[in-house]
Amino acid sequence: MHNQSSRLALAGIHHRQLMAHLFPGDGLEAAAVLLCGQARPGRPLLCVRDIVLVPHATCKRRRDVITWPSDLLEEALERANDEKLSIILVHSHPGENREFSTIDNDSDREIVPDLYDGLAHAIQLVGTAIMLSDGWIKSRIYDYECNAIDIDIVRMAGDDIAFYTPGGSAQRPLAFGDTMRDELGSLTAGFVGASGTVSIVGEQIARLGFGRIVTIDPDHIETKNLNRILNATTEDAISSRLKTDRYADSVRSHRGNVEIVCHPISVESRPAIEALAVADVIFCCVDSAIGRQYCDLIASAFVIPLFDVGVTIPTANEGDGIMIADVNGRIDYVQPGGSALGDRNVYTQAQLRAERLASTDPEGFAQELDDGYIEGAHEEAPSVITLNMRAASAAVSEFIARAYPYRFESNRLYARTEFSLAEMLEEYTSEDEWGPRIASHLVGRGAWEPLLGIPGLSTTNRGRTS
Repeated sequence: MHNQSSRLALAGIHHRQLMAHLFPGDGLEAAAVLLCGQARPGRPLLCVRDIVLVPHATCKRRRDVITWPSDLLEEALERANDEKLSIILVHSHPGENREFSTIDNDSDREIVPDLYDGLAHAIQLVGTAIMLSDGWIKSRIYDYECNAIDIDIVRMAGDDIAFYTPGGSAQRPLAFGDTMRDELGSLTAGFVGASGTVSIVGEQIARLGFGRIVTIDPDHIETKNLNRILNATTEDAISSRLKTDRYADSVRSHRGNVEIVCHPISVESRPAIEALAVADVIFCCVDSAIGRQYCDLIASAFVIPLFDVGVTIPTANEGDGIMIADVNGRIDYVQPGGSALGDRNVYTQAQLRAERLASTDPEGFAQELDDGYIEGAHEEAPSVITLNMRAASAAVSEFIARAYPYRFESNRLYARTEFSLAEMLEEYTSEDEWGPRIASHLVGRGAWEPLLGIPGLSTTNRGRTS
C-alpha cells in the first residue's frame, strides 16, 4: 500500500515563496503554477522544480474566485515541455475553505483538457492545488479523462518538515505521541548504509512506526562488525550474510505491519537511486565522500529531507603511546534548496577524487575506511557502539524536532549539531552559515535524464555506475 501512495514534494524555499505571493494581505485569491519533476514517470510522485507566479495585476481577483490570462499558461507549457515537467495550478483560499469549491471544479474541467493538449510528453501530468493561510496544501492530479485523484501527502522540507494530507490540517501531530506514530505509519524512510550507526538509526525508525523502509548497502557482515551492528550474530558473520537482510529480519521479528525493501547494491547505481526517490526522509550513515555526494544529489533532485551522521575519535601521540584526543559526533540536516553536505565541507572535491582513484586499489581503500573511526590508530573492531548510539539518537531526535516541532528556538539554528564527549560540549550551526551551491541546481529535477545529471546513469547506460 505504501509504495503506491502519491506525493507532491516542495522545498521550504518554494513553500515560503508561495505563501508570500498567494497571501499578500488583501484577502483576495492569488495564483501560481508549479512546474514539477517526477520521482518515477507515470506515477503521481511529483517534486516542485520551479514556480511561476501569476502577477496579481493581470488577474481578476475576488475573495472566492480568480481568473487570469491564458498567455501565462502558454509560457508555463513551453517551459514544462522543454524539461518534461508536470504542471500543477495552485491558488489560495483566503476564506480558509479546506475543499475545492464548485467554482474550482468547473474551472478545472475547462482548463485541464486544454493543458493536456498542450503537453508534448506522455509522462507529463496536470493537477491543481489549493493553499490556506497556515501553509496547508491540498492537491490532486487529473487523468486524461479529467478524473481527479487526490495526492495522498504533500511533503514540505524546509527548516521544519511537514506532511499535509487531504483531510488533515497544518497543525502538526504532537511529538512522541500516538498521532505522530499514526502519521509515521504512512511514511517511507530510506537508509544509505546498514552497518554500525545506521543499524541503530534503523532500530529507532522501525520502532517509532514508519510504515515502509528502504535500505541500501552492498556489504556483508564480518566478525569485526559484531560489536556494533545491532542484532548481528556469529552465524551471520560465518555465512557472510548481507547487512540489509539482517536488518530486515530483525525489524520483522517485532513489526509485522512494516514493508521493508532491501537493495544490497551501491548507492551509485540507478536502482538504488530510484528506490530512494520515493522516500519521505533519508538517513545517510556512510564512510565515503562519494556516498555522501550521491545522497546530496538524490535529496535535492527528489526534494527529500536528508540527515547525515558522522563520528570520529582523533588520537595524538603521547610519549611512547597514543592517547585519545577527542570523541566527536556530527549530525547535519540538509533541506532541498539549502546548503548541501558538500557546501559544508562534509566531503571535498579532493576526497572525491581520491576515492575514485582508489578504485584501482579497493583493498587498500577499504582499509583506509576501516581506519576512519579512530584516526591515527588502526583498530580492526573498534568498540564504538556507545558513540554510535549517541549520534544515532541525536539524528533521529533531529528528525522528530523538525517534523513534530518541540524546540523553543527556530529549527533553522540547528542545521548542524556537533558534540565532544571529551570536553562535554555541544555546538550548533545555523543554516545561514553556508550558501547553497553544489546541488541547488538539481532541486525538483526528479528522474529527468540523465539521472542526477550524471551521464553514466542514463537509461542508455543502465548497467553502469558513475
